[in-house]
Amino acid sequence: MPLVAVVLLVLVSWQVLVDGPLLGLDRWVRHGVATAHHALHSPWPNGLGHGLSDLGSTVPAIPVLLAGGGLAAWRARRAGAARWWLPLPVAALTAVLIPLLVVPAKAVFARPGPLGDPLLPGQWGWYPSGHTATATLSYGVAVLLLARTTGTRVARGLRAAAVLLAAGTGAGLVWSDFHWVLDVVASWCLAVLVLWTLGRRLPRPVPGDAT
Repeated sequence: MPLVAVVLLVLVSWQVLVDGPLLGLDRWVRHGVATAHHALHSPWPNGLGHGLSDLGSTVPAIPVLLAGGGLAAWRARRAGAARWWLPLPVAALTAVLIPLLVVPAKAVFARPGPLGDPLLPGQWGWYPSGHTATATLSYGVAVLLLARTTGTRVARGLRAAAVLLAAGTGAGLVWSDFHWVLDVVASWCLAVLVLWTLGRRLPRPVPGDAT
């Protein structure tokens, strides 16, 4: 999974940088979404798309991340784990890490959005998607921390919920014409790498663990 994410991220970033043929996928998906818009003749899908997009806003994503860290720490403390407090700084550092990953890339690539308007002076580009990164990392890390304090069945349910929220946010952004699909894919790849790294580095809060 991390190898696939790295290869895909490098490939997509290269294509965005050189305006390569892979960007035809963006235009194809956008055309398909526009066709679906006209075919549905209903306002509710647009409202749903905007609602899903908002899942990647700072609110509610960051409060959910911090609450997940707090709840994980509380549960670990109740279980008697030695480093029960560890989820708190992990959640806080993740909230800081998100803009550090996304904002410099937006400035470097300076990619215009789907509407094609040129970037204004000092304006960040659209690549990669900040909302997608915020949603995927916030909900993903919250679940990663909580899953270490729950049983297997609950952990699976939490992970499924995080995947659905991340996928829903990306779909909402593309449906609402806020982002190209490759902007979303790049942020998913970034998030996968961060989550994979945390998943391997974070110890499980075992009661009485003093290491």
